Parts: sequence; structure tokens; C-alpha cells
Amino acid sequence: MKDKNYRKATLVLEDGMSFSGWSFGYEAATSGEIVFNTAMTGYPESLTDPSYCGQIIVLTYPSIGNYGVPAKTMEDGMYRFFESDRIHASGLIIADYSEKFNHWNAQQSLGDWLIAEKVPGLFGIDTRMLTKIIREKGTMLAKIIFDDDISLNDPSLLNLVDQVSIKEKIVYGTGRNKIMLVDCGVKSNIIRYLLRYDTTVVRVPWNYDYSQEEYDGLFISNGPGDPVQCMTAVNHLQQSIQGNHPIFGICLGHQLLSLATGAETYKLKFGHRSHNQPVLEVGTNKAWLTSQNHGYAVKTESIPDGWLPYFVNLNDQSNEGIKHVKKPFFSTQFHPEASSGPTDTAFLFTHFINAIEAWKK
Repeated sequence: MKDKNYRKATLVLEDGMSFSGWSFGYEAATSGEIVFNTAMTGYPESLTDPSYCGQIIVLTYPSIGNYGVPAKTMEDGMYRFFESDRIHASGLIIADYSEKFNHWNAQQSLGDWLIAEKVPGLFGIDTRMLTKIIREKGTMLAKIIFDDDISLNDPSLLNLVDQVSIKEKIVYGTGRNKIMLVDCGVKSNIIRYLLRYDTTVVRVPWNYDYSQEEYDGLFISNGPGDPVQCMTAVNHLQQSIQGNHPIFGICLGHQLLSLATGAETYKLKFGHRSHNQPVLEVGTNKAWLTSQNHGYAVKTESIPDGWLPYFVNLNDQSNEGIKHVKKPFFSTQFHPEASSGPTDTAFLFTHFINAIEAWKK
């Protein structure tokens, strides 16, 4: 039994299917692309991940909210237990909501957090059945409605990166290796990983022209939406790959680097948004479990001469990274910084720093 009365609301899919649920978040209609996530923990991180901007997240784990929402503790200029300073998802769909929460670091309930951030949330929906529908039909648009209906909004038509990227330069750390980080919607844990080394991280807007800046390594972050919406960043990267500064791209950063080489991207049927995704390093027998969150991928056959596929997804054989045959340029589609799942591929940050050290000699 729930302790409070909840208002009814409806989830409506693009194909006309509807699901009745109970509102435990902000009570206002919303629309976006509906996607699913298979993690059993990590909802504070997922909701604050800028890559989910414009999307309604369906969590397949049956009970959500049991450990509440952590305190907004600051560390190194970022919220320690979140991936950004706010919720970026348009809505949240879960099967069962845990009103009562218990965790040493919990400050408030998930429902109260959603209300404070003005994000709708529904429970009482069979999320595993809903995920099966998405898996069969592919990612589609959806809306959460209360009394009044709204139109469906397609976030892929927008430059979502411009919405989530910072507007002014921010500097973290005082180390000797200067990293130019292009913020396309960067997760805070990426910055935390970079700061573990002797680095100064200079975070700049997605469309920032860094060609006249002095730095030791270039990092292109993750972010939401269609990579072709970010051609300004691609143009800057086309100049960068003419030089020799080490380059590392993650997720959207991988797609932007690939576009800069002349490769092509495409939209996946339902995206990869789960933990424990197996990837293989091309040309080896080395495989790792990875955490992923993307709706677009790079066409392997479009990767030009001078570049090689770096990793491949063992589930669907989609591309998971590229690398230059001679220069210290590489990227991954998966998230090596993710901590809600395995940290198998965190060594790639060391690989990036080692490339910088070698380039500086």
C-alpha cells in the first residue's frame, strides 16, 4: 500500500498505444523520444546525464527509489554524486515506486526530486512489456499527459548539444598536462577521471574555437542527439586531426571525430542504453564489458583510409570506436568512465595521458 494518493496519468506512444500509470513526479505534460535503460541502480546518474536530454527514460528494473536521492555535495567544482547540475531527461517511467527510501547519503525521495526539477514521472506501468515493444518496433516518440493533450516533440530535430553545453570556459585542477575538453554534454565522471592524473582540464563550449589555444591533449565529450547537428565542432576537429595533439573522444565525441575523418553515422533502431555490453578490440581476442548510452553509431564501412575500427559490439557488430594508424587519435562509443557497471575500460584514460606524455617529449 502506498502512503499517499497519486494522480492518474497516461503514457502515449507514437504508434497510438497508451499505458495508464500514477504520477509521482511533476504534474505537467511532456514529450520526447522514449528509450529504455536496463540498469538496476544508478537512476540519479542517468537522470542527470546530459545524453538523455529530450528523452523519456524507461527503467526495466522492477523497483526504483529505494535508496532515495543523494545530497548535492560539491567536490572539484561538481556535484559529487551526479553527472551534471540538473535532470536532463524529459520524463521517467518505472514499474513500482519505493516511497520509503533508506541510504546513508539520501537527502530526499526520488519523487520529491522530480517535482523540484519539474520532471514528470509515472509508476504502475509494466516496463518490461514496454521495453519489449520498443525492442520490436524501435525507439519512438512518446508523451506523458494528464488532463490536456499535447503534440509529440521530436528532439532529434533540435541541437540538443547547444542546450546542455556550458556557455563559458571553466577550468578544473592545476596539473601540468593541459586537457582541452570540448563539452558536448560531458558527464562529470569523465572530468573526475581526467583529474586523477596530473592535469588541468579546460572545459569549453561545444562550438568553441580552440585552434589558437595552447593545450597538450584534446578531449571530445559525450552528449545528446544527432551528431550532424554539431558540424561546427566537426569543422574544428577537421583542423585538429591535421596536427599531432593526442585526441580522445567518447560517445558523441567518437561520432564527431568519425565525421571529421569523413566517415558517416546512422540512427540505431533502439540504441544501446545498458550495462554489461560486450565489446571486442578489433584484431585481438580481448573483450570487455562496457556501459553504453547512445542512439547513433558510425558506419564501419565508411571509415576512411588511415583510420581503423578500434572496438566492435559483440551483440550487433556495430562500431564501438576508431583509431588513427599513426597519430595518437582514438575514440570509443562506450563509456570507460562509467561506475554503475564494470570499469573494465578505464585504462583508456591512462592510454590518453600516456599519449600526451609521449607527445610532449
